[in-house]
Amino acid sequence: MTRTPILQPGQSYTFRQYFELPFEPDDILAELGYSLDRTELNLVMHSGELDRLEESQRRIRENLQYASLTSEQARRELLVAPIITDLCHYTRSQLRIEYPLVVNDWLKGNLDYFVRANHTFLVVEAKNDDLARGFTQLAAELIALDQWSDTQQSILYGAVTTGDIWRLGQLHRSEKRIVQDLNLYRVPADFEDLMRILIGILG
Repeated sequence: MTRTPILQPGQSYTFRQYFELPFEPDDILAELGYSLDRTELNLVMHSGELDRLEESQRRIRENLQYASLTSEQARRELLVAPIITDLCHYTRSQLRIEYPLVVNDWLKGNLDYFVRANHTFLVVEAKNDDLARGFTQLAAELIALDQWSDTQQSILYGAVTTGDIWRLGQLHRSEKRIVQDLNLYRVPADFEDLMRILIGILG
């Protein structure tokens, strides 16, 4: 029995719509020509000095102590944005927010955060605190970046976050394979490890 395709010819899909699709991520990605693995990623950590580390940790703890983070906007401004701007500081990266990208009718929309240095890095904010569906959206954005970018980077990286929890992912371009990290990084508890990994990715 032939399964009905998830993605319909002639229909348009934005990145955010991948978050809403009620199907398994590996089935969705298979229709885009990519596979999905889940494993623990062994990522290199930056070992140099971080001149803003203590101040950033203090500020984030203060934000969590005094601010209500029930809205996506609050989490974006008080948790996600400070981490990404610190990352740009350490790596001298360019940052694009809500960056428009159109590859085709199945891969288009705005990238929440698009960071560019020696390498590129995407960050997706998970709606409704749903990291699982958020990772599906991240995967679609990584696939779009793979097909759009002429960078020589063999592995593309990204993360999905609720602000206080981060999950990383990779796209291996030659294999058309996406890897979802089994590890989760908590903020502020794992803030330093997370920051050193992100700097290592962009370095």
